[in-house]
This record gives sequence, C-alpha cells and structure tokens, in this order.
Amino acid sequence: MATEKGIITKIDSTTVWVKTTKTHACEACAARASCNAMGGGKEMEVQAINYAGAKVGEKVVISFETSPLLKATFMLYVLPVLFLMAGAFIGNKMAPFFNFDASLLSVITGFLFFGLIVMFVKSKGNKLAKKDEYRPKVIKIIKEL
Repeated sequence: MATEKGIITKIDSTTVWVKTTKTHACEACAARASCNAMGGGKEMEVQAINYAGAKVGEKVVISFETSPLLKATFMLYVLPVLFLMAGAFIGNKMAPFFNFDASLLSVITGFLFFGLIVMFVKSKGNKLAKKDEYRPKVIKIIKEL
C-alpha cells in the first residue's frame, strides 16, 4: 500500500480533492495517470474517497492499494500488445488458406485484434474505475500540535 500526505481542497458528495506533492514514488505508480498535475509543477490534485470524514483545509494521509493497480496496468499495457501479436500470428497462418498476402493479412488481423482488445479494456476500465479498490482513499486526518 502506497501512502501520501496532502491537504483537502474541495469536497464532493462522497469524494474529496487532495492537493499533494509528487514524490519519487509517483514515477513508478500505476495510478499516476489518474492524478492531475497542477501547473506542470510538483503539485497535483487527487480525487479520493473520504473514509476519514476530512474537511476542507485539513491535512490527511491518502492510500493506494497496489495490487489492483498492477492488475489494471497489465490490462492496459500488456494485453493490447499480446492481442496485436496474436492477431498478426493468426493472420500470417491463415493467409495461405485464403490465397492472400501473408504480410497484409497479418497487419489486418493484428490491428483487428488490437482494436477489439482496446474496446474491451476501455469498457472494463470504466467498470473498474467505479470500484473502490481502484481509487485512492483518505485514511487518516493529521492533527497538528
């Protein structure tokens, strides 16, 4: 589980916007695309589920579950490449049966498979984005002394 500290800037019905600073952990994080950089600098805003009941202006700790994010990363980056290669391989093997140029059919079936998996990943990604396990959570309010 990865954690970061930040300040609540805005509250919605069930979520909050947390302003935080990018760290070195952000470079390897699979969820970095869901974070919104502010002004291209080191600050960013993250929309998180407000489990701690934090209010605007409070310092909080947010957490990210890494296991679900690794699954999502695999689906987003690895599956399309695998399907592209599988489609190209199938097209190459099917070409003699259709009396078609092997290279051309490889390209066509490769991109066909790629397009299909991209549509699947987009659909599945939209469903997964609604699940709490794929979203950051405010787990603690930091009390200053």
